[in-house]
Amino acid sequence: MSSSVQLFRGQKYYELKGQCIQQRRLFEDPEFPASDESLFYQSAPSRKVEWKRPKDLCEDPHLFVNGISSHDLHQGTLGNCWFVAACSCLALRETLWQQVIPDFNEQEWDAKNPEKYAGIFRFRFWCFGEWTEVVVDDLLPTVDGKLIYCHSNVKNEFWSALLEKAYAKLAGSYEALDGGSAADAIVDFTGAVAESIDLVQGKYGEIISEQMKLFEDLLKVHKRGGLISCYITASSGSTNEAETEMGLVIGHAYAVTAIQKLRLGERLVFSFKAEKLFMIRLRNPWGKREWNGPWSDNSEEWKKVSNSERKSLGLTLENDGEFWMTFEDWCKNFTDVDICRIVNTSYFSIHKTWEKKMMHGAWAKNSEPLLNRSGGCFDNRETFLQNPQYVFDVKKTEDKVLVSLQQEDRRKYKKEGKGDSIPVGFEILKVEDNRKCRLHKLTVQERVATSPYINTRTVFLKRILKQGRYVLIPTTYHPGIITKFILRLFTDVPSKLRQLKADKPKMTCWSLLCGYPRRVTQIKIHSAEGLQKQDRSGGADPYVLIKCENQNIRSPVQHDTTSAIFDTQVIFYRKNIDSPIIVQVWNSNVLCDQFLGQAVLAALPSDPREEQTLQLRGRGGREAAEVPGHITVKVFSSDDLVEL
Repeated sequence: MSSSVQLFRGQKYYELKGQCIQQRRLFEDPEFPASDESLFYQSAPSRKVEWKRPKDLCEDPHLFVNGISSHDLHQGTLGNCWFVAACSCLALRETLWQQVIPDFNEQEWDAKNPEKYAGIFRFRFWCFGEWTEVVVDDLLPTVDGKLIYCHSNVKNEFWSALLEKAYAKLAGSYEALDGGSAADAIVDFTGAVAESIDLVQGKYGEIISEQMKLFEDLLKVHKRGGLISCYITASSGSTNEAETEMGLVIGHAYAVTAIQKLRLGERLVFSFKAEKLFMIRLRNPWGKREWNGPWSDNSEEWKKVSNSERKSLGLTLENDGEFWMTFEDWCKNFTDVDICRIVNTSYFSIHKTWEKKMMHGAWAKNSEPLLNRSGGCFDNRETFLQNPQYVFDVKKTEDKVLVSLQQEDRRKYKKEGKGDSIPVGFEILKVEDNRKCRLHKLTVQERVATSPYINTRTVFLKRILKQGRYVLIPTTYHPGIITKFILRLFTDVPSKLRQLKADKPKMTCWSLLCGYPRRVTQIKIHSAEGLQKQDRSGGADPYVLIKCENQNIRSPVQHDTTSAIFDTQVIFYRKNIDSPIIVQVWNSNVLCDQFLGQAVLAALPSDPREEQTLQLRGRGGREAAEVPGHITVKVFSSDDLVEL
């Protein structure tokens, strides 16, 4: 966790606590007062709410009673099952909840020294890329002496009610927490990378191979400390909080509390016939109402499981809201799953370590096209490139890349009726290996990945990309929308993610002495064919070298072929427009590389922009002798440096 923590509204916990102890009074938070404005902005509760401190609700209040558990939580009257599901997930991971509830022992009630209690608590949330500390008092909303929102199943335990109050303060009011996403809350608790999967669209209930892949993925996420929640989206004929025949609640977030392969029957020493089942355990935030299908608490199926296996699974048969299902039944009965990965960036880990880069950015509107940064998605061909652009490199032959785009939390705008997330997404384009300026026109570049466009706070994509340079373009779906975002990129080796800001090369004092570019040329070398055989097996290890003025760009080597696909792209800003561009083909050797031929390009703006096949020649000008082989290229040139 980052050592620098932001203070929400500038409130310093120890300073405020010290003042209260000195003045022998309990803290009352002026930034989130115990009044209606902290409760709601639109829908007032049906009965009068009284704000009470824990000491007025029970005799012996505590932050935790017998530690922290996913069974501590009950939802209350607010429609924030998603928040409670996220808390249930959080309670499973000690290292994570201790980040959210810092120095919990110091914050706990001390019966021996009651004078040290000041009615003040602090919690930390990961807000838009930074850990933020939120201070609250302990005045909690009640009706008839009972907590009306999130509360524990133990009367004198208050961690969940106080955590919810801090989260409501961050959002602007308790009502702002009505309706939301468990994935968003988990990201706010942990800084995790969230991914949402539509189980219906992906046909996970039907295609067994996809089901198995998802099971292994979720098992890995769960084992590595990730948090998972799921829900059933209300269809046109059903309503939220209605119950299915199988006892599941529609529109309701469930926490996944375990994922396991279960062995049926006792395995004999010489027999490996024990049947394996793929199982998942869920928890309903209401603390009751469970699945009543196969493998539900009292079902016949559990009789097939040995006592020792049952004990290791922690099977309880109470109506406590926690239950097991087969993974297949889970895929068929739930419609959506939110996966929150804790991406490992520690170098001292036995698991895979990722290289992380994070950028803060914004979509901003400007009537001048070169300054506009809110161009909308790819469908808006005229304006799509008028968005922020980020360049990164894949250094390995291929690399798995994780991308997370998160827009700012809009809950604080709910009072103004603008609290919904905006549909956002991103494109990844393979670009020229030496590109350093913004893209202005798509010509030789290749669209390699498109994220989903959804109105969730976070959009996630996993892709395997080949070696080369890429431009990542985050966009809103519609042009002209203004909001902030953070972009996170995880790769196996450092990616050097950075924003492209310049439209063309900078004019410097050096430019006055050495000249400034007058022409821009883009080249894509698609392939080389019919090359001279270089080894006994009749192959070669070719690569291309593209030379322009004092720049040399080399492609990766293609092994054991005389017909190589390169798809290498380059861009040159040319000062001497009479000097040609030379594309050479070489054979890679251990001791000394061999020259196989070259093509000389004038690369004029008037040259054809279609793909062309050029005969390879020996060294010298365009009239040099022909040699075996030809290359297929596309060339674009313009004297307008911001055209390409």
